[in-house]
Amino acid sequence: MTMRKARRVIEAASALSVISFLTTPACAAEALDGSQLGVIWALPFIGMLLSIALGPLVAAHFWEHHQGKIAALWSLILLLPLVALSGFMPSTTALIHTMALDYVPFILLLMALFVPAGGIVIRGNIHGSPVTNVFLLVIGMVLASFIGTTGASMVMIRPIIRANDNRHHNVHVVVFFIFLVSNIGGSLTPLGDPPLFLGFLKGVDFFWTMRNIFPETLFVGGLVLAVFFILDLWLYRKEGVTRDPTPDSPISISGFINVFLIAVVVAAVLMSAIWKPGALFTLFGIAFEGQDMARNAIMILVVIASLLLTRVDDRSDNGFSWAPMAEVAKLFAGIFVTMIPVLAMLKAGTAGAFAPLVNLVTHADGTPNHAAYFWLTGGLSSFLDNAPTYLVFFELAGGDAAKLMTEGALTLAAISAGAVFMGANSYIGNAPNFMVYAIARSSGVKMPGFFGYMIWSGAVLLPTFALATLIFFR
Repeated sequence: MTMRKARRVIEAASALSVISFLTTPACAAEALDGSQLGVIWALPFIGMLLSIALGPLVAAHFWEHHQGKIAALWSLILLLPLVALSGFMPSTTALIHTMALDYVPFILLLMALFVPAGGIVIRGNIHGSPVTNVFLLVIGMVLASFIGTTGASMVMIRPIIRANDNRHHNVHVVVFFIFLVSNIGGSLTPLGDPPLFLGFLKGVDFFWTMRNIFPETLFVGGLVLAVFFILDLWLYRKEGVTRDPTPDSPISISGFINVFLIAVVVAAVLMSAIWKPGALFTLFGIAFEGQDMARNAIMILVVIASLLLTRVDDRSDNGFSWAPMAEVAKLFAGIFVTMIPVLAMLKAGTAGAFAPLVNLVTHADGTPNHAAYFWLTGGLSSFLDNAPTYLVFFELAGGDAAKLMTEGALTLAAISAGAVFMGANSYIGNAPNFMVYAIARSSGVKMPGFFGYMIWSGAVLLPTFALATLIFFR
């Protein structure tokens, strides 16, 4: 093993060891009283989102080099007044709660899928015709429900970019890839997307989503795929024959050890939901439980094993880089911190500043408004992280998994589908979105900016979701 490779492994192990100390707790103190907060506390979060949206447009060079500092600035703009007005301990507890319960395991799971997926190399090239592109997207969608949207995105994005690198119009291929592989495809199992995994931990049966959301997934995924095929066929015929910088060649796959390592990650996730040894220690009122410590330790070992066992040539040929992971980690750190008061206000329900929004999920007679659950969960998941948003509406719906899986099945389906499907509405709705964006941009694809992407999602996804509402969630 070369010195450079050894140094990378040691650095990764050191960083992951620090992360593992703040492992996912099974329960945590809800230190921040959302009923006492006004809407003004949402301004840092809005500022963070606007920075992500406008930074690349108005100051691309500055944004690229200082995005981490900007995220830290918005975090401080929130945290300093929060400490001054709410006190050091409640504010510190809320911060540790959010970072330990949400951010750290979120990033650690992404890394445990990102690194092995980056070592699975699909060599060769096939011609990116409309039929081929549909085939690749379907493979990605199927993979997404079993190795996660992150894993499927990392495995499939480079082959589909290579297949279409000779085409003048290839931006739409990556945009629809984000729609279908990075989001919609991950809706059938708790392994596919973090919100469904959180539901699994709350008691939702592993196969419940596959049984209850399959028709919605088939409809939404099928309709979006059909729109893609029509658009891709039109653009393909319009372009005619173009020179391919990566001519067609036989397909081969290497780095199979990483397939096994991804399976280990999946097994670790399942283990953490089944094996319950209890809390090992408590910090700031947060109980750190054995199953979570074990799961995160396994993920750290998976990352290290992948770095050690994957050939350097494989990662090089795959164009593997830490840059997308670093970008996601920095920006989502700012998002998670600044959304602390937003989630607290949502959790306060009718007693919080967002009471009018919360009241929309219930009809006058007290019955659940399924369409509202679908759109509110989805709308917030478009900009907030979809995992905590799912939990908010899961609790608003009663929080009893046994009841929600039976008499409340349509409500739970609306919450689940909204959280997963509508994560595709913006670049920050789901972590793989930003990763795919970063990889595509570094590969020479002229990806749309924040608002440009939302024009695509508004034109394609919102009408599709409206039809799904009329069919499934009336």
